[in-house]
Amino acid sequence: QVQLVETGGGLVQAGDSLRLSCAASGRTISTLTMGWFRQAPGKEREFVACLSWSTSRTYYTDAVKGRFTITRDNTRNTVYLQMNSLKPEDTAVYYCAAKGTPGPYLDTTDYDYWGQGTQVTVSS
Repeated sequence: QVQLVETGGGLVQAGDSLRLSCAASGRTISTLTMGWFRQAPGKEREFVACLSWSTSRTYYTDAVKGRFTITRDNTRNTVYLQMNSLKPEDTAVYYCAAKGTPGPYLDTTDYDYWGQGTQVTVSS
């Protein structure tokens, strides 16, 4: 069983940066495909970024390309989402997800494990 705990959300202004962390336990992240998703009020949960276990390649939704970066620190068993140049439309609850097979995976239904989410609010 894999447990995921997200931290790092908060209230920021447009143009600011935030770094979200996702600490994993129960399995080393070097053997997990990790993803970040977000869900805005009244909307479905959507894919943001993925870090493939097998290739270490990264994948992003078009809306965040060039602004967000997903990385991992195997020594800390933690995945990060660095978010720069934040926009009000980035406001959402951000979720970390994991799957124990090589990716990439871009759909919510692909993932087996989820964190509780962390709120990111970007004011204009």
